Amino acid sequence: MKPSGRRLKQWGCVTGLLLLAAVCCAAPAGNAISAYVALKTGAGDGGGIAQGGSAADIPPRMLTAYKTAVQQAGTHVPECRGMRWPILAGIAKVESNHAVGRNIADNGDIRPKIYGVLLNGSGAGGNTTAFPDTDNGRWDGTAMSERAVGPFQFLPSTWDSIAKDANSDRTADPHNADDAALGAAIYLCGGGRDLTRQTQLRAAILQYNHSGAYVANVLGWIGQYTAAASNPELSRVSGTVRTVIEAALAQRGVPYSWGGGTAQGPSYGICCSPSGKSGTGIKGFDCSGLALYAYAQAGVRLPRTAAAQAGAGRRIPASAGTSALRPGDLVFYAYAPGRDSTIYHVGIYLGNGQMINAARPGTTIRQDPVNAMSGYAGGARLL
Repeated sequence: MKPSGRRLKQWGCVTGLLLLAAVCCAAPAGNAISAYVALKTGAGDGGGIAQGGSAADIPPRMLTAYKTAVQQAGTHVPECRGMRWPILAGIAKVESNHAVGRNIADNGDIRPKIYGVLLNGSGAGGNTTAFPDTDNGRWDGTAMSERAVGPFQFLPSTWDSIAKDANSDRTADPHNADDAALGAAIYLCGGGRDLTRQTQLRAAILQYNHSGAYVANVLGWIGQYTAAASNPELSRVSGTVRTVIEAALAQRGVPYSWGGGTAQGPSYGICCSPSGKSGTGIKGFDCSGLALYAYAQAGVRLPRTAAAQAGAGRRIPASAGTSALRPGDLVFYAYAPGRDSTIYHVGIYLGNGQMINAARPGTTIRQDPVNAMSGYAGGARLL
């Protein structure tokens, strides 16, 4: 059933000017948004959908392995561009949750070893294709058939083609954090990919696991860890403003959901955005829903739509420029800057030209430059 305009005004991030279809986070044509992540709650292979947080969920020894692998990858795949630790962390999060619960020795050895399901075609664990044994059980502990091994879950046959000794112990072991991370970097580089290009990054992940849901899940975690690597400096921010910003930052990696988000947290959205994207099956936030939630944590009630939120607090005109913004301010974007009725988007300013952003359907909440959206329409200061 097509929702009424009244229902859209109540829940979607819609402006009062319905004839312009000025909707929250439906970016104007031609606006460049760098990352593309399509997450659906409950989708994914072998791991949980990204639901916010930080790099604090990575054991320090594993994070060291990821960073060391990035430094070493250029020696083995010199043509590769754009390898960085959040890419490796995104894969390892989905494959093994960073070996959390195992003992990770100083030399990187992981015990007990991590084994995947036996790939004998029995159907157990979702496997329907038998993989004959290739290593006589050397890496996967069984000669009956194959199973994935280590924190990056390589099949022994795949490991043989990429194995490198990263910790100088004269053994390339997929159960060693350093060796496995370097092997993953080499595998994802694929002989010379440019991982700064989104199409090639997606192709690399798809090579790892031929599943669109898997790719979306990994990309969500990559985005989250990328943002965590560049957290804003909040030491000089007041306690109330910090509450708002930290509440918003904690939602990084949560999917965009058209009409989603309440003062209590992420929620399922509604149908449908002007581009036809439904939020009914996605638990998350749209742009004004995120602002509503973050400010509620500081005891401030906001209207539901971006255009209405522009009327809250002290307005900061666009003519003052972005240098007039302070951390915690709402940041607005309009089809016709100067006419608040055309506002289509709101973000939360973090400082240093950055904002926390629920950009549009098909993305997750992330840290973006304030110029990531077009039509800057000023801000509002509520605290």
